[in-house]
Amino acid sequence: MSAHPDFRIDTLGEASCPSPLCLSVTTNDKVADFVTDSSRVLYHIETELGHERELPQEGLMELAGPRQMTFFDPTTVHAAVVTCGGLCPGLNDVIRSIVLSLWHHYGVRRISGIRYGYRGFLPEFHLEPIPLIPELVKGIHREGGTMLGSSRGYGDRTEELADAVEKMGINMLFTIGGDGTQRGALDLSRALKRRGLPLSVVGIPKTIDNDLSFVERSFGFVTAVTEADRVLSGAHVEAIGAPGGIGLVKVMGRHSGFIAAATAVANNDVNFVLVPEVPFELKGPNGFFRHLEERLKRRNHAVVVVAEGAGQELLKQEEGTDASGNRRLGDIGIYLANRMKGYFKEKNQEITLKYFDPSYSIRSTPATATDSFYCTRLGANAVHAAMAGKTGLIVSLLYGHFVHVPIGLATEKRKTLDPKGSLWRGVLEATGQPASMTS
Repeated sequence: MSAHPDFRIDTLGEASCPSPLCLSVTTNDKVADFVTDSSRVLYHIETELGHERELPQEGLMELAGPRQMTFFDPTTVHAAVVTCGGLCPGLNDVIRSIVLSLWHHYGVRRISGIRYGYRGFLPEFHLEPIPLIPELVKGIHREGGTMLGSSRGYGDRTEELADAVEKMGINMLFTIGGDGTQRGALDLSRALKRRGLPLSVVGIPKTIDNDLSFVERSFGFVTAVTEADRVLSGAHVEAIGAPGGIGLVKVMGRHSGFIAAATAVANNDVNFVLVPEVPFELKGPNGFFRHLEERLKRRNHAVVVVAEGAGQELLKQEEGTDASGNRRLGDIGIYLANRMKGYFKEKNQEITLKYFDPSYSIRSTPATATDSFYCTRLGANAVHAAMAGKTGLIVSLLYGHFVHVPIGLATEKRKTLDPKGSLWRGVLEATGQPASMTS
């Protein structure tokens, strides 16, 4: 990845239609303002005294928000919304926000909900789109999941997807999904551009693991941490209520340990956090089991949280990939539970192990108020971007600002937890675990 990322955003053409939004273009009338295309947010905000420098143009992010002029005439818009990948808290909130913003703010009356991810575009699945109107979506944010259904895969069938979009007359597509979803959307927009049929593609980053680059926080993450915290509290109660009690909790995080780390810091009853970014050994003088054994001797209980992608080098590697192209993972939770039992049996030391795997219950829960608020703002800013004719971008939150990030840049590299960063330092402070558990 370049030192100074190129945040330039593609557009479909000149925005020449006056926006129907009743906003201001002056600064002293106490009316909310339009956002100009020249408004930018610095990406590199940290520096040291004596090292200040001018940032190049590509180090500036475009500010999200409503523009005074739009590319689309609302009467000509046929918008579509699709949710892809696994479930995540807040999906319905984003759908609702997009529909209400299109309908009430811009007067768009043709909005199609594509069912079960990208397969909803493919004729072989016989999935008719759902006409989306405010009455249909008004209460969906109170429910978990997605009213449209979701599925993995099929985003690589670009020409077939382009055929379907062209046939349906869609000129604005909102893709709610992770990196695979957004790459598929970008390929789709390029395919239609080659056909001379411009399509505005705006993504809303959905990855409960919080692992998309240039995204401070993906929606659903706060809800996941909140729900995981409840499980960890139960694991702590179980652990302290039995001789040699161990509460072992597996949480989501295929490649990034953000949920495990954030939940441990929030909970503060966790003694060990195992994540993909920090290698560990099980046995040996500095291995995890040795430190767990010492913890039990001191306090007679322990709580361990492990991200699903942690310790994969210890397991027999699974073959193949899932429908999203992700490498299949071995079950580190079951593996650790069995190895713990064997280790302490050899030591003739009594333990009472309780194992918790709340992954799917967390994914399917409704969003918390914090996430629902966030989803509503993401959806509205996605609509503003699309109406302005911007394409090939995701709406992101960085440094407290909503910004536009090119899809290619956001999906170029996965975001991971920095073992030398402040979050992991916070984990070490909260748990008291060793900084390293390798020889």
